[in-house]
Amino acid sequence: MKILVVNAGSSSLKYQLFDMDKGAVLAKGNCERIGIDGVVTHKRPQKADYKTSADFPDHRAAIECVLKLLTDKDLGVISDVKEIGAVGHRFAHGGEIRKSTLLGDREIEYLESIADLNPLHGPPAISGFKACKEVMPYINHVGVFDTSYYSDMKEEAFIYPIPYELYEEYKIRRYGFHGTSHRYVAAKAAELLGNRNAKIITCHLGNGSSVTATMNGKAIDTSMGFTPQDGVPMGTRSGAIDPTVPLYVMKKKGLTVEETEKLLNNQSGLLGVSGVSSDCRDVETAAENGNARAQLALKILIHNIRKIIGSYIAEMNGADAIVFTAGIGENDSSIRAGVCADMTWLGVGIDEELNANCPRGECVEISGKGAKVRTFVIPTNEEYMIALDTLNLSK
Repeated sequence: MKILVVNAGSSSLKYQLFDMDKGAVLAKGNCERIGIDGVVTHKRPQKADYKTSADFPDHRAAIECVLKLLTDKDLGVISDVKEIGAVGHRFAHGGEIRKSTLLGDREIEYLESIADLNPLHGPPAISGFKACKEVMPYINHVGVFDTSYYSDMKEEAFIYPIPYELYEEYKIRRYGFHGTSHRYVAAKAAELLGNRNAKIITCHLGNGSSVTATMNGKAIDTSMGFTPQDGVPMGTRSGAIDPTVPLYVMKKKGLTVEETEKLLNNQSGLLGVSGVSSDCRDVETAAENGNARAQLALKILIHNIRKIIGSYIAEMNGADAIVFTAGIGENDSSIRAGVCADMTWLGVGIDEELNANCPRGECVEISGKGAKVRTFVIPTNEEYMIALDTLNLSK
């Protein structure tokens, strides 16, 4: 079966077309600047990329462009749209939806009702689904939710120590994010370990970052919480801080809720501490050139990742593997080295040469000699997981 995977943002629509029988990506691309001036990039294996301007007044126009490209005589990879057997849609937040599911009116009504939990990603994903459903009403559409990987966490891991009525009334709890990525790399690590019940700590490190503990194939804890703001410092997000800090700043500076939210979400993290950039590469360059605040920003990032890893080792009574993935995790050897430094008492250690020369885009073990906890760099593949769930629900 051929599965189309769609990841809709506020002004973009990313896509990949999988041939699940062959385990191959036939084409992928991105429609950008929807509602503005429109640009589409279309990629096929062993073929030159195709990029052009396009008119995208809305998501429906974008998906129509995608289908036209996929079936184009010269640029296409299928002869007819009806070769697509189902569509998988990525949702960052599924609320109380506990697993990937076929999307119908009831599911969409629920997702619309929780849009205020995820205002950045929720409405665009719903718009993308509706656009695809209008164009392809005759096939299954499946929702795959980043939060659903954490649906089996115990109450003590997801209930906050605030009045319990706030959970009952508003469903305020730890949801966790990046679940599709953590699920993929944890399963890959278990496969490499030859142990489906392994204790694995996965570090999805990018502009948004999270760390998850997986045991017996299920997530038991994660660093992100009610929103993707929690946990380790990120590009522009503060991560976990004393909850009184924003209240204090609001009083001192006379900030509104919206201004405070912007401060924590868009002006903090690596950018806020370094004053240089939200991009870890830029911060590292500044640090190498002697910028003390850039050096501090990196130390804070590494310090917080290490604290979470240590807490998860305690929570699971050990660990079999630590995995690094996503943009920083896969490509930044200095961050990996910093995180794994001086953890020999916990059985963690990496080979400096393997780490420094880790090839991009490949699964690589970088464990040091004698390390009891194995360390891997595993490229994430969220789109494949979405396609796999879509296939399983469409058979």
